[in-house]
Amino acid sequence: MLTVRRLNWFQGLGTIPLIFSDRPEPDLSAAAGPDLIPRLPNLEDLAGLQVVWVADLEPDEAELLGAAAREAKVLLNTEDVLPLCDFHTPAIVRRGRLVLSAGTGGGSPAAASYVRERLTATFPEAWAEMLDTLTAERLAQKQAGASMAEMRAAAFAKLVAAFGPPNPSGPI
Repeated sequence: MLTVRRLNWFQGLGTIPLIFSDRPEPDLSAAAGPDLIPRLPNLEDLAGLQVVWVADLEPDEAELLGAAAREAKVLLNTEDVLPLCDFHTPAIVRRGRLVLSAGTGGGSPAAASYVRERLTATFPEAWAEMLDTLTAERLAQKQAGASMAEMRAAAFAKLVAAFGPPNPSGPI
């Protein structure tokens, strides 16, 4: 279900979004818990928001909610409905401080999802710890007076040792 996936995405970012649903599926009720508001947002709700993501609504409901959001001057993203999108949400993979994204401008959410899965497989969770290590080492190298070229070479060597060359079919 798109709504649960989007909720998980927000929670992964450390946010607690407002979740409105007048007909929540059991998995959404479980995922949202007490944060679920058992109705669709009204104009007063929308007036207090800056951005609204809409998912899992019937087309006529999405259009009505979209019109209300735009009337309230709220940015709108309706999953898989380009005319009801003021912006597009890329597919995102987070590995600690490393953020990788793929977007198609709404042209093919399936392609963005495919690329996200490839990125997920290519950049394992170990990248989060590696970034923390590289950050600490870079700070120490800077304090020791290392040049940018020296810091880059040290980081590259550590990355290649841990994950292999950036282009496995050719030289670094």
